[in-house]
Formats: sequence, structure tokens, C-alpha cells
Amino acid sequence: MKKLQQGFSIVSAIFLLVVLAFLGVAMTSFSVAQNQSAAMDVMGSRAYQAARAGIEWAAYHVASAPAAWAGCAAGKTVVVAGDLAPFSPVTVNCAAASFVEGTSTIWIYDVSAVAQTTGSVAGNPDFVQRIISVKLGR
Repeated sequence: MKKLQQGFSIVSAIFLLVVLAFLGVAMTSFSVAQNQSAAMDVMGSRAYQAARAGIEWAAYHVASAPAAWAGCAAGKTVVVAGDLAPFSPVTVNCAAASFVEGTSTIWIYDVSAVAQTTGSVAGNPDFVQRIISVKLGR
């Protein structure tokens, strides 16, 4: 009887090692994917904040202009720094239109800001872009 059972424990030990190795590889790849996803989420939030900085820049100029904002045009750039530096410069596009209501002239500004990683192109896994569009009135 002893001759038939020799080597059985080595087969089960090898099977157990293979299963544990597979689980280790699966957990490592899952961890890497989670870390990459979290990093891209942070970059998306930074891109949003950079685009928002472009909108705030335009809102400041609209609020301080007595009539039509002279700088309202397509393709203005806003330089951002710090953690938002990978998205600098932010492109701000603006179009102005005036409407007369009674004796008042109302200016409406259609502003959009585009923040994207510099030197990247769409299709690149590291490409992040956020576009914010607003209408401002004065």
C-alpha cells in the first residue's frame, strides 16, 4: 500500500503553488490597474480645474469691461502653474453678441475653455482633456 501513495503530496504541493502564484499575479495586475485608474482620475480633476481657471479668467475680464470685452476672441491662452502646469496653456475661446432691451445694451459672451495635456494626442492613453462652455452676461 505504501508504494502506491508515494509522491502524492508533491503533486498537491505543486498544484497549490501554481494556484497561489496565479492569484498573486492576478492581484498584482489588479493593483496596477487600480493605481493607473486613480492617477487618471486625478489628472481629469486637474484638467477640469485648469479649464475652470480659463473660464474664471474670462469672467474677470467680462466683469471688468464697461462695454464689449475687447479681448473676446477665439484662441486666447491662459497660463496656469503648479499642479495644473501639465495643462498649460489653457485655450479660451469667446464670442460676443449684443442685444438691446429698452434703453440698455446687454452683452452676452459665449466662452469655452479647453484644457488638455501638452504634447499629447487623442488616442494616447495618457491624453486628458476637459472642455467647459458657459454663457456670461453683462
